[in-house]
Amino acid sequence: MIIVPQLIRTNWFLCGIVFVICLASVAPTIGAKGGILRPEITVKFVAVFIIFFNSGISLRSEDLTRALVQFKLHIFIQGWTFVIFPLVINLLVSLLKDGLFEKLLLQGLLVLGCMPPPVSSAVILTKSVSGNEAAAIFNSAVGSFLGIFITPSLILLNVGSAVDVPVSSIFVQLSLTVVLPLCVGQIIRRRHRMWLERNPIPFGTIGSAILLMIIYTTFCDTFSQAEIDLDFISFISIVFMIVILQCALLWMVFYITTRSWLNFHPKDTTAIMFCSTHKSLTLGIPIMKIVFSGDPGLSVITIPLLVYHPTQILLGGLLVPPLKEWMFSVGRKKYESELRTWHHGLDMYLIHGQVTVTNNGQECVEWTEFRLKVCQISHCKCSY
Repeated sequence: MIIVPQLIRTNWFLCGIVFVICLASVAPTIGAKGGILRPEITVKFVAVFIIFFNSGISLRSEDLTRALVQFKLHIFIQGWTFVIFPLVINLLVSLLKDGLFEKLLLQGLLVLGCMPPPVSSAVILTKSVSGNEAAAIFNSAVGSFLGIFITPSLILLNVGSAVDVPVSSIFVQLSLTVVLPLCVGQIIRRRHRMWLERNPIPFGTIGSAILLMIIYTTFCDTFSQAEIDLDFISFISIVFMIVILQCALLWMVFYITTRSWLNFHPKDTTAIMFCSTHKSLTLGIPIMKIVFSGDPGLSVITIPLLVYHPTQILLGGLLVPPLKEWMFSVGRKKYESELRTWHHGLDMYLIHGQVTVTNNGQECVEWTEFRLKVCQISHCKCSY
């Protein structure tokens, strides 16, 4: 009997995902737009503000500064988001156009590929995994700002419909909900750094709780879509295909970024996985309503994005524990490998090196920067 509560405490986030999805299926009107929770305000503005304020106050300034100059990582994420992802979707649509899928669904897939990354989910998931949160913040913000200009061009190129995005209002919204709270958090951290270090705040738990709220309201919106004109078989087929697509994209990104020639740190890999494969529902739905205004097939065209968004959050939440374990395993193997190398180097120097210092009857060699590092890591107590 004791094992069950302990298991729930250990895996409370995964249990929370299951609970909020079940709750959304039973009472979707509570968390849907216009419902009691008012997600169009509490999630779109308040939750996003808290997420980036949370990141700003918990991130060390030097980590954020270091992330700004990780140009290889930024190019990879933005290139995957706005180049590779649309190309993959175009290839998939070209393979499916002669199949059983409705043309409106395929059109919706093309539009999905043009969407920018979301501003919140990738950051929270990266933080939950203890990945490169600073890089996730930077690329989520930059990707959203770039999406204001790039997404309409991609839609025109892929779908053939021009769209006039309200640039100024979206720019102001992103500035107020992303840039402002991040800067405020950094200012507070610099002024009260010692207090924050003495009194640790559970920033990770706060972020995970906000993510559960986002998952709940997202699935409430999904379950409340009663006006979608699509048969059950087509709906199940598109859900199944999108799940496979996301799993394939996550695996591709993971496989590529873990190659030694790219030299990405495991923390970078987790940030890249979430930032480059996630798509924004907040910016996507308004753009779709503008592009396909008056189109009777709008409800069907939005289905791929409506399915993709909750799926990316659900898969991301399920990946948190294994990614954490993978990062720990990689770090442990790297440490053990370096320790073996240093011990071997110390042994070789003790045999062939020039002996200059003796401590407790144990011979040590002439210190170089490398040898000093060996002794420090190996807990050697030689005087130097």
